[in-house]
Amino acid sequence: MQQLRTVETLKGSSPRARDGEIGSILEVYFDDEHWTVRYFVVRTGGWLRGRDVLIAPRLVIGVEDDGHVRVDVTREQVQNSPPISAERPVSRHYEAEYYRYYGWNPYWPIASSFGVPVTPLPAPDRNEDPPQTPEHPHLHASDEVRGYRVHARDGEFGEVEDLVVDDRDWQIRYLVFDTRRWLPGKKVLLAPTWIDDIDWVNRQIVVDLDSETIRSAPPYEPSRLITRDYEVQLYGHYGHRIAEPQ
Repeated sequence: MQQLRTVETLKGSSPRARDGEIGSILEVYFDDEHWTVRYFVVRTGGWLRGRDVLIAPRLVIGVEDDGHVRVDVTREQVQNSPPISAERPVSRHYEAEYYRYYGWNPYWPIASSFGVPVTPLPAPDRNEDPPQTPEHPHLHASDEVRGYRVHARDGEFGEVEDLVVDDRDWQIRYLVFDTRRWLPGKKVLLAPTWIDDIDWVNRQIVVDLDSETIRSAPPYEPSRLITRDYEVQLYGHYGHRIAEPQ
């Protein structure tokens, strides 16, 4: 069953391969162009000397009732996957090697590759130039955006606390903003499409809304499931119409 989950609730859970647990999720890498989770960063246990590895969402076959992610891969496949370098999040060259290892076409020339059959990549040509890193890399770590300040038309009103993802396609549906310094005790949600600009250098997010509109938004309660009725109310408050469920 589809469910909206925060990244924080996924952190610490243990992805389960076909033949056992892999480790624990540390964070996710997402791209800010399509607002999609591209990788789970997993800290392996003693079986792999605590090495960090990446698990792409296309390997995920489900999320169990206890929140653990099931992946269609063996521990040996994870062990033999390209190791993550000290460079974070990861380079385009590393991503190409990772996708080649699993026999996938890369996601970057395709708007959305989830559920689309892929053709295995050919073996690399030794004389082939490595993939070029984009001028403006779009891959970011979830922990990186925590604490980003959010600016409305009439001033600052909160900071990013978490991300809400859809475990059906791993799209980022909402950003969770903590407004305690401005609106005591209240958390609010905003969809990525309602964001006007992100200044990654200065760690700021800009929205074309006034503080009163945000103050009066339906409050977000982390302990409660995000229901369809809540989403309809949230979208309506901000003057948007939510898409019909598929």
